[in-house]
Amino acid sequence: MDKILFVPHPKLRQQAKTIIKVTQSEIDLSKKMVDVMLSVPGVGLAANQIGILKKIVTVRIHDEEKKIDNTYVLFNPKIKSYSKKKIIMEEGCLSLPKQYADIERPKSITVEYINEKNEIIKEKKNGFEARVLQHEIDHLEGKLFIDYLSSLKRNIFIKRVKKLKKLGEI
Repeated sequence: MDKILFVPHPKLRQQAKTIIKVTQSEIDLSKKMVDVMLSVPGVGLAANQIGILKKIVTVRIHDEEKKIDNTYVLFNPKIKSYSKKKIIMEEGCLSLPKQYADIERPKSITVEYINEKNEIIKEKKNGFEARVLQHEIDHLEGKLFIDYLSSLKRNIFIKRVKKLKKLGEI
């Protein structure tokens, strides 16, 4: 559970289960996920990526210029709406180390989730933060950023990760 799973691990393609009520068990798991995410370092982590099929996402938004360093957890996150405006940004993934591609996604979203106190939160997120959330929420559905690419490119990325693993570089 402390290790990030790499493609083609089957848990990365499975749907995470909805959490009925956030308990101390989920809170402890989310703290462990934050530690794993920060140690790698990453900007987001879905529970699937460490082999846990629960709808939990951790996010870290860090911007020195804007003096932002915000790490938070979302339980059962759902995207309620997407902006019509889309933007292309480079994405990578902790489960596909050293692999990057330009992906088009909506510029902003409205996300709804449960916090540690079992309160329902609904927020609008823009830009990079919206991007991270869309990427991580996709993980909970068993979807990877490479699924937005052609099957040829997707297969190349998977082969590269397998090769890095075989060579002991990841």
